[in-house]
Amino acid sequence: MTFEIDIGRRAKLSPYVFGHNLEHTRSAVGGAGGLSAQMLRNRKFAGKPGKNSGVAAEWRGIGDRAFFQNGGRACYTRHIGCARMGRRNELQSQSVQNAHGGLCGLAQDGLCIRAGTRYEIRAVTRCSVPVTLAAELTDRRGNVVYAREEFVLAPGDWETHECLLAPFTDDGEAAVRFVFDERAEVIFGALSMMPEGHFRGMRADAVRCLSEIGPTILRWPGGNFAGEYRWKDGLLPSDMRGPLEAATEIETQPHSNGYDYHEISTDDFVALCREVGAEPFLTINLAWNDPQESAEWVEYCNGSIDTEYGRRRAENGHPEPYGVHFWSLGNEMGYGHMEGPMGPEEYASLARLHIDAMRQADPSIRLFSSGPYPNDEWAEKSAARLAEDVQYISLHHYAGAAMDYTTPGKIAETYRSIVGSADGAEQLAKRMRASLDRAAEGLHISFDEWNFWYAWYRPSCVGEGIFAAKMLHMLLKESVELDMPVCCYFQPVGEGAILIDDDGARLTANGQMFAMMRAHGGGELCAIRGADEYSAAATVKDGILTLTLVNDRYDEEREFRFNLPGADVCGELWTSEEVTPYTDFTRMPLAVSVEGGEASLVLPPHSAAKVTAKRI
Repeated sequence: MTFEIDIGRRAKLSPYVFGHNLEHTRSAVGGAGGLSAQMLRNRKFAGKPGKNSGVAAEWRGIGDRAFFQNGGRACYTRHIGCARMGRRNELQSQSVQNAHGGLCGLAQDGLCIRAGTRYEIRAVTRCSVPVTLAAELTDRRGNVVYAREEFVLAPGDWETHECLLAPFTDDGEAAVRFVFDERAEVIFGALSMMPEGHFRGMRADAVRCLSEIGPTILRWPGGNFAGEYRWKDGLLPSDMRGPLEAATEIETQPHSNGYDYHEISTDDFVALCREVGAEPFLTINLAWNDPQESAEWVEYCNGSIDTEYGRRRAENGHPEPYGVHFWSLGNEMGYGHMEGPMGPEEYASLARLHIDAMRQADPSIRLFSSGPYPNDEWAEKSAARLAEDVQYISLHHYAGAAMDYTTPGKIAETYRSIVGSADGAEQLAKRMRASLDRAAEGLHISFDEWNFWYAWYRPSCVGEGIFAAKMLHMLLKESVELDMPVCCYFQPVGEGAILIDDDGARLTANGQMFAMMRAHGGGELCAIRGADEYSAAATVKDGILTLTLVNDRYDEEREFRFNLPGADVCGELWTSEEVTPYTDFTRMPLAVSVEGGEASLVLPPHSAAKVTAKRI
């Protein structure tokens, strides 16, 4: 293929094309394999106890004659605000009564611990008489104790005890135990276990991977989870924040018994954004927060210390306003899976109340509206009606393909179906642009959720990595042509781009493509003539020309010929022998032949490349 890079025809890219979502769904944040460093499951005892045992889900009772039950009115966790959102079994505690003496307590196994790592253990308890409570790391059944610390509990109100436990050996099926032998009742309000060295309760290795991907904007806390979130709970200490029951358990919290344990607050999220270099993008709970609560969230983020919630932010250690500019008025409103108004007029009326209140707190914020777009009725009766205050309209798209990896022929067919799916996203965005243009002037598209369907429920592969690379090329081009300045992948952590397990965190093939493409961010997009759709993109930034190339062919190498105005040419190749699940790219140097300003290179099948040159 021969094409021409037109350096003279350039368009400034929005800095927010390389955005991502950080949503509290499935195991992206909480649960095994998520961003949270919390290792304990159901650490606040939400939900119903086990059959005939009285012990909360995920926990095991210790003591043959101990009596276990819900702690009843003795509950440590709580909610603040959002009182209209009725949920069940969120605020619970675990009572352990030792009426006959002998060792009793709680245990949780299936924990992966490493020698040389210290673990932060925390227990929030209350008791009826003085008790010596031991926190232990042991083998699965408690026969071998790897580390142990004792706490002296005093009767009365809730108290918190902390220690560091350092096991002397590795164990992939270890247990943590909280045990005592006095004749007493101990009520556990919350328990915690995290490896030392986390970033504000988040896994340091996952945060490093997120930095490597380089999100320029990060959307939080949802997505669907936005309709389940109570932002004011984040003002409480993490142990005290009430669990949040999912409205649709199978969709948002299938890996944690239908509950999220609110491990990340607004303060933590903003700190994460600053750590990875992203702009924060918040989604309000339009269905259940009242307009004043939404305005107070804006005030907490952006208000001066002279305001009530600006003062509370300062009291939490952050006197300077966060300056959160981007706010979404709910998520996917008008769909059956979201609570709240289902029609465009009802949505617009409710959104207007929140808009007016939020703008009183900060008139400078940029607002995004939601709906089942592209949809002419919603464009006319919602987007156009709100256009004076809301210029960004949310668009979501998930590609799909039947996947069969059983034979060589089926593998090739599956791969071609996956990598060809970027066409559907472009056509959807074009229909969205036409629908908005008919409704009102000056409306921008925010393509703030895109991915391959069910990426969160299966292993990733090079085929989906090539799809992601083609999507990024498409979004680079169409972000300019379709006035689509915000684009967010759904979602990197645990659901497509960053794989987290007991051995650490690493980029998948999708994540590798984001890391390669991030060099385009903030640059000027060059016109390209003669290239196939999605095969090439070029930008200029800080005197450097960056060209990325994709060969999406399954079994054919491809030669690329192009002009290359510049010097100090450097090439890198991302390649793989296979495209099936569990595959990643191998990164290596790429030979680029340059003569008289003309360049050529050859890419193997299903591979991608980056070429850089200093402008002369």
